[in-house]
Amino acid sequence: MKFSRSILRLFLIPALGFPTLSLAAEKLSSGDTAWMLTATVLVLFMTIPGLSLFYAGMVRSKNSLSTFMQIFSITALMTILWVIIGYSIAFGGSGPFWGGLDKMFLAGVTVDSLSGTIPETVFMVFQMTFAIITPALIVGAFAERMKFSALLLFMAFWLILVYAPITHWVWGDGGWLGSKGILDFAGGTVVHINAGIAGLVAALVLGPRKGYRKTAMPPHNLTYTLIGAAMLWVGWFGFNAGSELAADNVAGMAMAVTQIATAAAALTWMFAEWMVHGKPSGLGIASGAVAGLVAITPASGAVGPMGALVIGVAAGSICYLSATKLKNWLGYDDALDCFGVHGVGGTIGALLTGVFAAKSLGGAGFGDNINSIAEQVMVQATGVVSTMAYTAIVTFIILKIVNVLVGLRVSDEVEVEGLDTAEHDERAYIL
Repeated sequence: MKFSRSILRLFLIPALGFPTLSLAAEKLSSGDTAWMLTATVLVLFMTIPGLSLFYAGMVRSKNSLSTFMQIFSITALMTILWVIIGYSIAFGGSGPFWGGLDKMFLAGVTVDSLSGTIPETVFMVFQMTFAIITPALIVGAFAERMKFSALLLFMAFWLILVYAPITHWVWGDGGWLGSKGILDFAGGTVVHINAGIAGLVAALVLGPRKGYRKTAMPPHNLTYTLIGAAMLWVGWFGFNAGSELAADNVAGMAMAVTQIATAAAALTWMFAEWMVHGKPSGLGIASGAVAGLVAITPASGAVGPMGALVIGVAAGSICYLSATKLKNWLGYDDALDCFGVHGVGGTIGALLTGVFAAKSLGGAGFGDNINSIAEQVMVQATGVVSTMAYTAIVTFIILKIVNVLVGLRVSDEVEVEGLDTAEHDERAYIL
């Protein structure tokens, strides 16, 4: 029957003058395309409004509007830079370290070009949403004290010099980490370790907020934060299940393990806080949920439900300790726990992916040419360490350059007044 239909398409239909389907059209899956259009919208939804609300609720009221403004502007700036050069560096060629400049300004990305079973335009925009949220996450580390002009310059350099190359290492054709067999389904190294380490470096270079550890700096609107966390949770299904780039059984499992790990981490953080401080908090359960989402991100296409449960519990407990005990012990001002949640959670997820990907533990199997848990964990660790080292060094250099060009930090007077008024001449609340 299949052979007969092929003969009909090749000979009879053209003879009768009817149009034939092109090879590209035969490869295009409308189901996969419909899912990926939805997933792309979900990931963009994670940033605006999800991350915007999540972060804006945790800062003081005098800086809430500026936090929205920073993330909104990053969304626009990263979009344009991705089109001009970022997509080409990440996915334009087959070198081990970067993709080259062949696809600058989206050269060759047409209405007919495909990426697997979906239009390349859809793949490009889906990856764009990752390039948007990753630098936006870094805002949480230096919240309430970076100049807006410095933010724009830093993020522009960072996308081109850090995010796009590391994306190619892991996901690009011929990327050296991908070739080693690293498992990073949706961005444990590319997104979360990358952003977390950059955030830690930025927090250290800028120094703590004025009055840090001496003056109370409570979140001004935790309702915003919980709404933002809820949006992140929902949008993350596009992040993880969408990374399969198809509407299939792997996407279904990615969705399931995302829900399981997130719930486990949220409860773990909540109960840990309850035991330590006597009461559970909304901020705690929201932070735990995000920690679980972060940790399951690299594992979502490789682990089974029980692996996800363990990863969630590990993320909820260890990220709780890093965001409270470790930060206070070392004294750095990671204002909204970018490193404590994303850097630490991404590392937990990346390493445990190497364990629970084993088929004997319910996983989908190891990367190419890898035959044991020890080998896979070693490759995962290579990805973690190389990402940390490269991101830390290049981020530090970028920050120093930006500091020379425009200065990184607002003045003490501006910091006391608040960035809403001083940087944008607006105010979120009428006092």
